[in-house]
Amino acid sequence: MNILPTSLSGLFVVETTPVTDHRGAFARLFCEWELAPILGGRHIAQINYSRTSAVGAVRGLHFQHPPHAEMKLVRCLRGRVWDVALDLRAGSPTFLRWHAEELSSNNRRMLVIPEGCAHGFQVLEADSELLYLHTEFYTPAAESGVLHDDPRLAIRWPLPVTDLSERDLRHAAIPADFLGIVL
Repeated sequence: MNILPTSLSGLFVVETTPVTDHRGAFARLFCEWELAPILGGRHIAQINYSRTSAVGAVRGLHFQHPPHAEMKLVRCLRGRVWDVALDLRAGSPTFLRWHAEELSSNNRRMLVIPEGCAHGFQVLEADSELLYLHTEFYTPAAESGVLHDDPRLAIRWPLPVTDLSERDLRHAAIPADFLGIVL
């Protein structure tokens, strides 16, 4: 595994190199030992899967408030997505900045998103499938989100947004007096 820092503090891209032969390929998707420097003693509590049909659809931006803030490890199993992390951490040097990576079944990249960051993605290829590893259990009372097209954030989605859930449409823009999430 190759761990690469990004423009956001604490956000990493993990690259894997498959072993291939005439039968196909094998790749390690997760290794707690290799990722220990960025996991910081956290363990995977929950693994989720999503499939999104429509090109242009956006899911997010989602996060959980402390004490249920979670680190997410996100990998695309099928298709292609534009994956976005938004730093909401109070005092972070990259507060309210965002970083995006194309994740695909071909590039075998995983995004490691720290606690206190919101996450969302846009589908670039129909029927894209994502695998999410979470360091905390889903806690409905702690969940929240940020409006995907908040003008203050100016997130550049590569395609016109074609589909959003009712829940994601209800997310608000970040208030001008927002000081961040205290972890």
